[in-house]
Amino acid sequence: MDTGITERTSPAQAKWRKVAYGGMQPGFDDNHTDESFLEEMVTNANVGKRDMLKVMQDSVSIAQYLCIVALIGLVWIYTLKSTLNENSLLLLDVTLLGLGFLILLLTQEMFSLNLLFHYFLNISFFTTGLYLLAPIYQTLTRSISSDSIWAVTVSLLVLHLFLHDYFGSTIRTLGAASNPTLTSCISLNASVVASVFIASRLPSSQLVFAMMLFSLQVFLFAPLVTYCIRKYSFRLHLWCSFGLMIATLALVYTLHLFLFVVFLGLLVFVTVVCPYWLIRMQEYKFEINGPWDEAKLCFDIID
Repeated sequence: MDTGITERTSPAQAKWRKVAYGGMQPGFDDNHTDESFLEEMVTNANVGKRDMLKVMQDSVSIAQYLCIVALIGLVWIYTLKSTLNENSLLLLDVTLLGLGFLILLLTQEMFSLNLLFHYFLNISFFTTGLYLLAPIYQTLTRSISSDSIWAVTVSLLVLHLFLHDYFGSTIRTLGAASNPTLTSCISLNASVVASVFIASRLPSSQLVFAMMLFSLQVFLFAPLVTYCIRKYSFRLHLWCSFGLMIATLALVYTLHLFLFVVFLGLLVFVTVVCPYWLIRMQEYKFEINGPWDEAKLCFDIID
């Protein structure tokens, strides 16, 4: 007997289905999930396992640059103590500049004579401007005490090391930095200001010029040279880094035993302890991915 009443399915008995942009479904809450919700859960999908030896090899770049900054500091100290005069410092500047260009010539495939002339021209302008500004640098901090100068210089070097780009991510081609980050610019400016402060304590303008030329060419040129060596041969990069560490430790030992112990401990901390901590912390990393994540659009490129 037809009662004229159509049988309807109860909203509670309706089957729930996942709707991306269709709004709420009648009979279900907007945060409803069924028993299959956690079936698509994935843990640690984007967490890669790190190898201890590989992390230690990567940390060598940091230790290498620590040695470079330490050598700059040693040259500053020996110059302030009158162990190095302007002739010795200028000879060191020319030697480092020639060695740097030789390394670039041997490690770069697209190194042309026009590019070499372009760099020599820029260095000539840079050196001339630096020579003209040397008398100004010499009297820049005359009214400031030496203790304040050293405190500010050490703080600027720490800031430089903390923000420095150790893996050359802003260097794409020979000497060309593409879109430098704010942190790399701050790091470079901190090193330049520190060099000016130290050079301002020297007695003659010629010595100020030699000191500024040494500091700036190392702070500006050394990251490019080390990047080219690492790109050319990672094994050569490791050997050069270990040789630089040994030479730096030997020079620091001749200066002071306590500084030698501190610097040796710093190198061990950077190359051994920090990689070990990183590997151990990876064990406690827990990442969950599933249908609750934001959808990622994928586009197929058709030629």
